[in-house]
Amino acid sequence: MKVLYRFLWAITTVTVTTAPAGVAIAQEPARAIALREHLATALAKQDAVAIHKAVAGVNHHLGKKVGVPEAPDKYLPIPQHGKWLTVDKVAPGFERLFRRIEQLRWWRVGLDPTKLVHPLREPAAVVSGSLAAWRAKTKGADHGLRLAREAGDFLIWAQERGGTGVFPFPASRGVSQAAPFVAAERLLKQAEQAGRLDAIVRNGWVIDDDGDGGLQFDNGECGVAILELYESTKDTKYLDAARKSADWALSRPLVGNWNYNSFSVHLLTRAYRVTGDVKYLEGALKKAFFGVIPGQLTQGPYAGRWNDPHNARPSYHYIMLRSLAELTAALPHDDAARPEVLAALRLGLKARNSDFLDQGAPNIESAMEVLVIVHRVFANDVEFLQETLSSDALDALAKLVSEQSGRGSASLGPRGWGRFLEFVVWKGGR
Repeated sequence: MKVLYRFLWAITTVTVTTAPAGVAIAQEPARAIALREHLATALAKQDAVAIHKAVAGVNHHLGKKVGVPEAPDKYLPIPQHGKWLTVDKVAPGFERLFRRIEQLRWWRVGLDPTKLVHPLREPAAVVSGSLAAWRAKTKGADHGLRLAREAGDFLIWAQERGGTGVFPFPASRGVSQAAPFVAAERLLKQAEQAGRLDAIVRNGWVIDDDGDGGLQFDNGECGVAILELYESTKDTKYLDAARKSADWALSRPLVGNWNYNSFSVHLLTRAYRVTGDVKYLEGALKKAFFGVIPGQLTQGPYAGRWNDPHNARPSYHYIMLRSLAELTAALPHDDAARPEVLAALRLGLKARNSDFLDQGAPNIESAMEVLVIVHRVFANDVEFLQETLSSDALDALAKLVSEQSGRGSASLGPRGWGRFLEFVVWKGGR
């Protein structure tokens, strides 16, 4: 294992500061397509030098747009005199969450996936948020466990219907204009035209993304949630399902969308921490070093962000930091791979945490999850929390969501809200 870590760490420290010969600052779509294909080829070969050269080419092509989000950032103001939610408000907070889940619950075994307007990431978030109450041992904890089991059992049913180990996506068409469903419909149309529909759809579920990488999103979210359910219940059916999900993630090729790869990094890291099976850690390291970290800018005004306009968005930025935070926690302090992962995490936290102090909250859901994880992992490293502005960012975000909660509004989904409430309990008990 340590030999592998040293190898991965060494080859991914290759730095390419100039674009490959012949790269012009052309703006035509054909050039962009060629650059993406160049990156895809390098990723498929897991060639570190080629990946970094391809990324340099993309950065050169993007020019002043490198690290700039495809949509302008929107900031929510932080209340100047805001206060954190107190521990005595945690139980009512969970009760409010459970009522909301009961109202919105759509998942049930046996439904027709071709008519679904919801992805599996939704019940996965319910599992995680509900289990936070169980772990916090607050009033309503048993109710939270029941809700988590119900949502988790639905996820396993969907996985079994897919039959490949992946937590699939509904093969529905014309039911929703939400981005994931538009992308899925486009995939289905292309597969149909190519005569491959039967290869990617089974029992009404999309089980293969034809190399696009998009299935890693829901598979990662669901797999991690099912691992949490196993840790809480010790029911081996959840461990078996999670292993199948992690094994599927291991088999997937790297793709040019860095955040897609990061979902598998997150899942594989959690699978290693729960099972101790080293193959999952090896897989997580490979995907992080080849498929996540190379896309991060290390210099310039947007150092710490990811290079392309899509992944420069705050939501995806924090999603990728989540995988790096989990991976940092899983690696021993003396492991040769840890410094590289930690450096990327540190740089990424600085890049966006400063927004909370200067402009407001650029993101709520993903940022809350990451900041809570970081505060747990680095609980005894005050210097790291201060240097990365993580303490200041979490303080600002906690005040914002606490103030919103007091007004009866909910800016966090089930996972983010549950994790925040659990953190309030943990923080109060330290």
